[in-house]
Amino acid sequence: MQNQLVNIIHLEKSFSSTKAVHDLSFSISKGEVIMIIGPNGSGKSTTLDLILGIQHPTKGEVQFWSTNYRSLVGVQLQSTPFFPGLTAKENLLLFANFYKRKLSEGQLTHILRLCSLESVANTEVTKLSGGQQKRLSIGLALVHLPELVFLDEPTAALDPRARKEVHQTITEIQKQGTTVVITSHDMDEVTKLADRILFFHSGTKIAEGTASELCAQYGVQNLEELYINLTKDGVHE
Repeated sequence: MQNQLVNIIHLEKSFSSTKAVHDLSFSISKGEVIMIIGPNGSGKSTTLDLILGIQHPTKGEVQFWSTNYRSLVGVQLQSTPFFPGLTAKENLLLFANFYKRKLSEGQLTHILRLCSLESVANTEVTKLSGGQQKRLSIGLALVHLPELVFLDEPTAALDPRARKEVHQTITEIQKQGTTVVITSHDMDEVTKLADRILFFHSGTKIAEGTASELCAQYGVQNLEELYINLTKDGVHE
C-alpha cells in the first residue's frame, strides 16, 4: 500500500432496509489530516465504526497497512470514560497499561506538553475544564504512540479559546508524522486543519478535495456556503 495506511473499498452497511453507508470508497494516506463532514445521519460515525471494526460491513472491505494495525491506531470518541478520582497524569498512565505499555517519564511529559496539560497534570479529572478534558481524551488516544488517530468531533461544545488549543494539539500531532482523521461540523475548523475533505450525505461520499478545490468546483466562497448548498434536498442525487 506504500503511502496509504487504509483503503476503504465499496463499503456498505445496512440496518434492516436502511442503508447507512452505500458504496463508499476512499483511502487514508500517511501524514495527512482528513476531515469528514456532513449532516447528522450522513454515515460519518457508522463509517468510523466500520473502519475500526466496531461494526462489520454488509459488503465491501477495509484494508490496513499492517496486520498489527489495532496496536497502531488511536481513537478519541465524543464521550471518553475517564477514571474519576485519578489525576490527568494517572489516567494517562492507566490507559497506557491497557495497551501493555509503560510510559517513561519523558514520554509522559511529552504527551502532557503536546496536549498543553503540564500545568494540570496532577489535577483530578473531574476538576478539569471542558477544553482540558477534550485535550486529555486526545492524549489518551496517543499513549501507545499510534501512527493513525481518529478524532470524533474533538471540539464539539468548546469555547473559542479551548477550540484553538485543541487545534494546536492536532497540528502538533500531524507535525510529528501522525495521520489524523476527524469528523466535524465546524467549517472554520475544517478550513484551518484539513489537507483533504470528504463530504458525506445520505450514507455516501458526494465530494472530496481540498477546501480551495471544493469551493472552486462548486462556485462558492467558503465551506459553510458549500455545506448549505450540498445539503439541500436532492442536490446530491
